[in-house]
Amino acid sequence: MDDLPPQKSHRTPGRGAGSNPDVRFDRLHAEAVDDGWLPEQDVPVLRTEVRDEIARSVITRNTSPDLSFDRSINPYRGCEHGCIYCFARPSHAFLGLSPGLDFETRLIARPNAAAQLRKELSHRNYVPRTIAIGTNTDPYQPIEKQREIMRNVLMVLRDFNHPVGIVTKGTLIERDIDILSPMAARGLVRIGVSITTLDPRTARAMEPRVPGPAARLRIIRRLTDAGVPVRVMVSPVVPALTDHELEAVLEAAKEAGVVAASSIMLRLPREVATLFKDWLAEHFPDRAARVMARVRELHGGKDYDPEFGTRMVGQGQWAEMLQQRFKLATRKLGLDRPLLPLRTDLFAKPPESGD
Repeated sequence: MDDLPPQKSHRTPGRGAGSNPDVRFDRLHAEAVDDGWLPEQDVPVLRTEVRDEIARSVITRNTSPDLSFDRSINPYRGCEHGCIYCFARPSHAFLGLSPGLDFETRLIARPNAAAQLRKELSHRNYVPRTIAIGTNTDPYQPIEKQREIMRNVLMVLRDFNHPVGIVTKGTLIERDIDILSPMAARGLVRIGVSITTLDPRTARAMEPRVPGPAARLRIIRRLTDAGVPVRVMVSPVVPALTDHELEAVLEAAKEAGVVAASSIMLRLPREVATLFKDWLAEHFPDRAARVMARVRELHGGKDYDPEFGTRMVGQGQWAEMLQQRFKLATRKLGLDRPLLPLRTDLFAKPPESGD
């Protein structure tokens, strides 16, 4: 029995992870093995399933010293984009689900997010500061097209004149330009669009259900043409795989209209490290050892070091060289200027019926 290969319960085309690691909080472990009785063609395709969660609160607070925001909203848990490197994958374990395939196929939607947000913003002691959306999972992942939870959240923020910073890879954001453009005119919104690589084949392997790099550049142009300030996020930089594209990505984004840029080094917390190494072995076996050797060099000899201050930039000579390349490129392109803070002085509870 021990010599039998793992059984494939589903075929997984268009998925990032190749397996479902155990949930680290589970006490029992089960493993399916292939006994040869189930032909490959009879194995069903793994489909996305979505469950609803009635949120009792939607604004999440953080005190991390290396984050630029202290509050955020996540309309969804899990992300169908399936980016293999996603640092948020381990958060699915807190739901009793695997950070692997479960993270990108067993999603949680929060349909009352907008209504709950309206209640929290209406509290008499609420003090406005920029709310970040998209920092854990993408608010413009494919299911948003039908659910429109993010759009409803945006309408609440618009009604309250509340500042918001959005991070996304999804071109569905174009749908909401009618909300974003007037908010931008009042200094209430900025967008971060993540571009990891300009190579469509590498992007498809790393980010299987994300719009391709060319599509993301087009959406940057449409947003900037509508007066919405966009920052390009060259994130994550994958050493020995995408790092050589740093300057090219910045130049393409500048041409598309971005006004600022940022960059974050590859992070592989908890289960992400094993998932990423398996993915490397399958898609880039010729350079897998080189990539991981560089990753460990960046994180003090480990797959990941969660230390504040260095976890997002790495350490050592190679990290310093990459930072210098980024500084030189952004200075040359005029993308090294700090963005003005979003306005909080316009915040006001909108009048209700009977006021």
